[in-house]
Amino acid sequence: MSSEDREAQEDELLALASIYDEDVFKRSESAQGGETRIFLELPQDFIVSVNGNSAETLQSPCSEYTVSFLPPLVLNFEFPPDYPSTSPPVFTLRGKWLSQAQLSTLCRHLDNIWEENRGSVVLFAWMQFLKEETLSYLQISSPYELKMCHGGSGQSGPPPVPPDAEQRGDAACAAAAGAEILDARAVQDVESLSSLIREILDSDQAQRRKCFDSKMFLCNICFCEKLGSECMYFMECSHVYCRACLKDYFEIQIRDGQVQCLNCPDSECSSVATPGQVKELVGEQLFARYDRLLLQSTLDTMADVVYCPRRGCQTPVMKDPESIIGICSCCNYAFCTFCRMTYHGVSPCRLTAEKLLSLRKDYLEGDRETKRFLEQRYGKRVIQKILEEMDSKEWLESNSKPCPGCSAPIEKMDGCNKMTCTSCMLHFCWICMGRLPNKDPYAHYNDPASPCFNGLFHMMLVDGEPLEPGD
Repeated sequence: MSSEDREAQEDELLALASIYDEDVFKRSESAQGGETRIFLELPQDFIVSVNGNSAETLQSPCSEYTVSFLPPLVLNFEFPPDYPSTSPPVFTLRGKWLSQAQLSTLCRHLDNIWEENRGSVVLFAWMQFLKEETLSYLQISSPYELKMCHGGSGQSGPPPVPPDAEQRGDAACAAAAGAEILDARAVQDVESLSSLIREILDSDQAQRRKCFDSKMFLCNICFCEKLGSECMYFMECSHVYCRACLKDYFEIQIRDGQVQCLNCPDSECSSVATPGQVKELVGEQLFARYDRLLLQSTLDTMADVVYCPRRGCQTPVMKDPESIIGICSCCNYAFCTFCRMTYHGVSPCRLTAEKLLSLRKDYLEGDRETKRFLEQRYGKRVIQKILEEMDSKEWLESNSKPCPGCSAPIEKMDGCNKMTCTSCMLHFCWICMGRLPNKDPYAHYNDPASPCFNGLFHMMLVDGEPLEPGD
């Protein structure tokens, strides 16, 4: 190796290291070479697609994806001793989203760039071409259909030809006229279309995050400008707030149990924070509470889920639509999924007074579907019996008084205020509901010290009019 070549190589490696970050250019420690990762500049709203047959093998039904970044092209190189005076760098070009035929075309153009600049360093020119002209050179536009070689390997297909075969006019090239000429230096390093889609989306998200972290944003809560690395944005609306403000906002909501309200603070926006974003901001204890309440609120909206009625358990239990029995998977308690009492087989549910009132209200105010559901749940005869009993109870409460002796309901149709219960034969006063002695029950109305003095016929109806005392 001449000193001029050695010096040119060192100068080129040092220059590239000063221009690019480590995630773009990395020098090899064991040889005169390294690796460059070229991120292409894509048009806005660039779409990658998968054809129908290939899309059937993917887990996601979507066959088109809008991306801002694609996985980088990786150029591995090593300088021969006589570079740049005589020989070009030895290289391989790897890509995930370009076919081996497309990569081969790029490899051949890199050779042409070397021929045009023979005797000069060429890596920077290669990198600029790959970054700025790959799409136009390969005539790639949106939407771009992803393709793979058969077998999922960049080494499949026709046997590779030497890099200089095209210039030499080898017989192999002539025999392969009309067919794709593949270059051994071109490698499509991806296993399948499904894994390629995942890598494209992951790479796009990572690069979006990197760009976001390096920009300045105004937080609309504290109105301070901060780096994106100190901020967080909502996926749906892209509104940006600093992490400190969102942390306080999320913590207050979670402590209040409002886990369904972790949305964008903008009053006119309904974007919701993802669980991953919440986990990034709040502590483990609060996130555990958030996760538990979010699960509970989700289960509450599911018609086929009930909770174990034991206070110390409360485990969610899936309901069998063809049975009323629920068995807790945690404590093995068997209960009725309707009344939440111990399982009672075909016997009717026992309902509390509060439940009866609620059931009557739901049935009377419900629409046709609600009434049909309640009749299927409790039985039509049970519903009718409840309605009759509740109507009777309300009528009795409005038109009768309980006997002071046996509590039997007593209705006063006519006559004086001295009453006799037909159930227990107790004499009592209708006005004050006091017990009257059997020997002389009327003394209660003749005693001036009695509160009902001269009230034997008080409020008695005569010709449709109440008879007042003294009349």
